Amino acid sequence: MDHSETGLPFDDIRRLVADLPGPDEAAAAAVRARDAVLTKPPGSLGRLEEIAAWVAAWQGRATPAVTRPLVAVFAANHGIAGRGVSAYPQAVTRQMVANFAAGGAAINQICTAAGLGLKVFELALDQPTPDIVVEDAFDEKACAATIAYGMEAVAGGIDLLCLGEMGIANTTVAAAVYHALYGGAAADWVGRGTGVDDHGLRRKAEAVAAAVSRTGKGAQPLEVLRRVGGREIAAMVGAILAARMQRVPVIVDGFVTTAAAAILQAMRPDAIDHCLFAHCSAEAAHSAVLQRMGKERLLDLRMRLGEGTGAALAAGIVKAAIAAHTGMATFEEAGVAGKD
Repeated sequence: MDHSETGLPFDDIRRLVADLPGPDEAAAAAVRARDAVLTKPPGSLGRLEEIAAWVAAWQGRATPAVTRPLVAVFAANHGIAGRGVSAYPQAVTRQMVANFAAGGAAINQICTAAGLGLKVFELALDQPTPDIVVEDAFDEKACAATIAYGMEAVAGGIDLLCLGEMGIANTTVAAAVYHALYGGAAADWVGRGTGVDDHGLRRKAEAVAAAVSRTGKGAQPLEVLRRVGGREIAAMVGAILAARMQRVPVIVDGFVTTAAAAILQAMRPDAIDHCLFAHCSAEAAHSAVLQRMGKERLLDLRMRLGEGTGAALAAGIVKAAIAAHTGMATFEEAGVAGKD
């Protein structure tokens, strides 16, 4: 499907980002007040207590709930794959989308175990974006349309959105986004992705350096996305935006999904405050990216699969945090003596 015929121009996207709703501080305060009288020592559930207040703040309700969580996996192909930057052929993207549909992928099993919905969004798999070493990934209209398409993924009354992706060569594209946003050397941002050897790693760094050299210094974030991004990254930008506007908290998965969040944070520092970062990918630069963004990961399991697997695991923890908060008895209800 070609999404270049409809969408928002960049000026409209910038206006949306400038007018994002903030957190509901009253809802978060109500959660903290209830937490203070639950049958446990104050702070004893650590970050779970913070997560409960965070969900309340971004859902805008004093009694947070996660009853309709969704893992949204965005799949796309990239012309730069032809430069040998991945250990797998581009055909694997479509084959893995079929595997998702058949229930045979890792993300299917984790979603089943954690009680999560799963939806896969295909983004013109038979029309890879151009090789970004020599040509922009999108024109403005197509990029804005893909962002708009991602916004449509946040529908149906979901109350927690977990982002995932699939796309051969998309760690190269994500590395190009980071290099364009943060500078340094291209080699600072590339890793082995699907498992490339040393020669592949060198090709990958060279490709990222060449792609970003076309953007020039100081490119605006949406221009970075347009010139060196991918369809799945643009769609996830839209999904994060729509979630904020609809008061849906977001869990960001790994190295590639974080690139979408980085674009929005570069536009407005608090634009991703409704996002929780699931884990630190084993992809070499992800830790440095999270540090640059000032974000703390929830898990560190040495994963680097993508598919939203880290986000889905983190969603299980978020669900547990909400269940503990809403289901625990207070000292008074349980007849348990509180702290003197």
